[in-house]
Amino acid sequence: MTIEPNKLREFVERTWDAAIVPALTEYVRIPAKSPMFDREWAAHGHLERAVALIEAWARSRSIEGLRVEVVRLAGRTPVILMEAPGASDDTVLLYGHCDKQPEMIGWAEGLGPWTPVRRGDKLYGRGVGDDGYAAFAALTAIEALQAQRVDHARSLVLIEACEESGSFDLPFYVDALADRLGTPSLVVCLDSGCGNYEQLWGTTSLRGVVSGVLTVEVLTEGVHSGSASGIVPSSFRIARELLSRLEDERTGEIIPRDFHVEIPRERVAQAREVATVLGDEVFARFPFAPGMRPVSVDPLELILNNTWRPALAITGAAGLPLPADGGNVLRPTTSLKLSLRIPPTCDARRAVHRLKEILEAEPPYGARVTLQTYGEGGNGWDAPATSPWLLASVDRASTTYFGKPAAFHGLGGSIPFMSMLGERFPRAQFLITGAMGPGSNAHGPNEFLHLPTGVRVTACVAQVLADHVRAVTR
Repeated sequence: MTIEPNKLREFVERTWDAAIVPALTEYVRIPAKSPMFDREWAAHGHLERAVALIEAWARSRSIEGLRVEVVRLAGRTPVILMEAPGASDDTVLLYGHCDKQPEMIGWAEGLGPWTPVRRGDKLYGRGVGDDGYAAFAALTAIEALQAQRVDHARSLVLIEACEESGSFDLPFYVDALADRLGTPSLVVCLDSGCGNYEQLWGTTSLRGVVSGVLTVEVLTEGVHSGSASGIVPSSFRIARELLSRLEDERTGEIIPRDFHVEIPRERVAQAREVATVLGDEVFARFPFAPGMRPVSVDPLELILNNTWRPALAITGAAGLPLPADGGNVLRPTTSLKLSLRIPPTCDARRAVHRLKEILEAEPPYGARVTLQTYGEGGNGWDAPATSPWLLASVDRASTTYFGKPAAFHGLGGSIPFMSMLGERFPRAQFLITGAMGPGSNAHGPNEFLHLPTGVRVTACVAQVLADHVRAVTR
């Protein structure tokens, strides 16, 4: 049978209103921080509460033959594996995660990371769009097809609890579950974002990331700044000097060419199309302070900066007291948490080693300088060529449920699982999409999910699943 779009839309809307939004409201209340941000996650039990919520919801759905299993490997965060048999043994893998970023400061009055608040079409709270909705949307897409007796292939929904920490537990599960995962011909990831709320967006590339803590030590204890300044160099000044080896502080450009790649012509052309669609919205969507401006007003250059060029952010610091507590003391150490985004095709392992070499070599004044890195970094991802059936399906889905053709873009963030899957399943097709659009502020304060976009993305995924099974059974 073929999909009746109006019936599918109504089914998805009804499920979101009656079942998904209430579940997401409870999910927001759970401080299920990723293990990087909650070292005692096992003792605290919040990740397990999030997993249990999703598991219970999944078991309540009317999906024929659905198997739901929470898989646990010793010492590792759990994963949820859900399997719905289909009209074809060909496999679709749908991916999401249930762990969250930390609280962050700056939430507006009445809002908070663990306080679900609905205002009109927006549901606020940490993790609601990144990526709490994914499990519910994936299962609803399958259920919507079955409600119309529309075929789909064998569908696996994999939800991990370590993505915000770089998915360091996931490779062990992929190995342990290799027989059950099989060889997916289509991967659907619901952990990405959208350039606007007016059409379906497919992600074609993701940057990698290298993170670490740079520590500069100059004294064994703090001393009076009047006595020491001009004699003992400050640890902050040395850290600033070291960062200048990496970043041009005037422009933000990363100086060593080791972290750059040649941008493929097709990605430049794609970025130019996105710049035409979004225009000034490329930068206008951010909450700039009064008088502040972006690094450029050229949308194309900003998109390329954000998707195919390296960039540095300082995401944390230690050794610095609050201003009210800062006395006249020359501090013994300064530690800065670095997040270096690298282009999709830049090798993260080599980038880690090179970054360490650059920052630790020949420390000024003989200071003790260390860069403690988090593993070997996370590779980016550049999508393989998209099959004609998938291009047509995505465009048809967007036109049907959004009213506009689909758009495709690269993203500046990372989804470590995509690089892993791309290496393991080089022949798979990928639909990387999501509902987090302008203003939704994943990882920051006032994170929200635009609920109508969640509904439409769910309907679009259902359409793609139906088109996929027809493509593989011809």
